[in-house]
Amino acid sequence: MFVEAIKEVANYTRAIHSISRNFGNPKIQRGSASLFFVNEEGWALTCKHVAQWLSQADQINKRFSKFMEESKGLTGTQQNKFAKKLGLTADQLFEMRITFVDCVDQIKNLKFILHPEYDLALLKFEGFHKPLYSQAPRFLAEESSIQSGEMLCRLGFPFPEFTNFQLDPTSHTLQWTKEGVARSPRFPIEGMVTRFLGNKKGEIYGIELSTPGLRGQSGGPLFDSSGRIFGMQSRTKHLHLGFDIEEKEVIAHGKTKKINDYAFIHLGECIHVKVIKDFLRQHQVNFAEG
Repeated sequence: MFVEAIKEVANYTRAIHSISRNFGNPKIQRGSASLFFVNEEGWALTCKHVAQWLSQADQINKRFSKFMEESKGLTGTQQNKFAKKLGLTADQLFEMRITFVDCVDQIKNLKFILHPEYDLALLKFEGFHKPLYSQAPRFLAEESSIQSGEMLCRLGFPFPEFTNFQLDPTSHTLQWTKEGVARSPRFPIEGMVTRFLGNKKGEIYGIELSTPGLRGQSGGPLFDSSGRIFGMQSRTKHLHLGFDIEEKEVIAHGKTKKINDYAFIHLGECIHVKVIKDFLRQHQVNFAEG
């Protein structure tokens, strides 16, 4: 149903990869998010919370650089005192590195424009010579035609399986490497349009789907079987179903056990294509409708 559409949308949908570690901990954590390009000029869309996550990396790394520079020559006790002064604790991120996978050949600057109300952001890649994506999305022209019961699909990168990183033993900094796997496989997930999301004025700003958007798919496109963009994956909400089981006896592997279970349904929420197109027009970003 979505085979050809996924091939088309994959041409301009890209992954954002992150590596990070907590203070005093060499264990590296992987993360991912998604974006999709709007035109050949380097404009892309993602979630506001993803853009804020990217901005957070700059703040974290400035504090990291300050600590690394000013703690040189200090004893362990002195370093701990200095870390405390900077607000560094074992459960806080100490260092974070971001890379944009197969987006452009080089980035001299990255511009952020956040939507004032909704989970939507524009990114402008600046200073590149060659885009590493192709085609441009076709946004749904008749946005009022979306109906409950339609089957739509989302595409993103929810499972960070890349391995091209290390904690350099000499500089004690996180680094991207040329070895290892540099990409994570894209992952589509379908869902039925169940309801629409409205603001306090009664204006529709979002689309609810019967299946969850997965972690890492935030910022990925929502599209139909023709490849037309209907929206963008934003978040997943969890509704309690009321089918609770408490202290129920079951036999598992030949043993009697008492179990508790509280059932939830996980529904994806996407930013509506009308909100996206209005935002693009407001900032004079060229896009195509189809």
